[in-house]
Amino acid sequence: MSPLQTALSITHIDTACAILSLDDLGISFLTDPVFCPTGTQWDMGIAVLTKPTSPALSVAELPPIDAVLLSHEDHPDNLDEAGRVLLDARRVLTTPDGARRLAPRPGVRGLQPWEKVDLTIGGTTFAVTGTPCVHLPGGEVTGFVITAEEFGQDGGGKPNAIYFSGDTVYLPEVAARLREEFHVAVAVLNIGRAEASIPGEARPRQITLGGKEAARLFREIGADLLVPIHYEDWGHFSEKGD
Repeated sequence: MSPLQTALSITHIDTACAILSLDDLGISFLTDPVFCPTGTQWDMGIAVLTKPTSPALSVAELPPIDAVLLSHEDHPDNLDEAGRVLLDARRVLTTPDGARRLAPRPGVRGLQPWEKVDLTIGGTTFAVTGTPCVHLPGGEVTGFVITAEEFGQDGGGKPNAIYFSGDTVYLPEVAARLREEFHVAVAVLNIGRAEASIPGEARPRQITLGGKEAARLFREIGADLLVPIHYEDWGHFSEKGD
């Protein structure tokens, strides 16, 4: 059981899109908004992505969303057209490049790796820290660690935290720093072992966590609860739900 000292419920919508509802505080975060229907296609140059599923909720069915945690804005399986409209007039944390491309939305802020910002919502101040990610070459991606006074601390004085990995492979330096600085009560990890064909490389490159790497990361950061997402039947995912 998580020692997070406020009630948390997680509603998975599609791929890396989920609602993180802090029920006692009446505050909800949304991760990587994707809402297009089954069969939607995007030509990415190196591959054509085809949406394999429809979202569990439509944009119109969402509860009030207080902030969006956007790991990266340049891949449609993490931010599609419907999700992009949802960003208008909202608080959004993302990468520096993503923030520039989403301008002039005034609520969007980019996070450098390990940069911490305070986000005050409804009287609660959250400290949100960006975590490094490695995904496709040359692309910025960020993960997020969320803490708040209302979450409490562990017995050693480290703040209880929620961790959303974003799209990344396993990075030992991230695992070490998370364990050193935070007590991760809930780890929401993007898995699926996505692969991409990179020009000039003979074999497809792994670009997200697989099941084994996710299990290793979960153990190494000492998290209490693992919530795996991002494992639907996209063609570039080499590991599915099973």
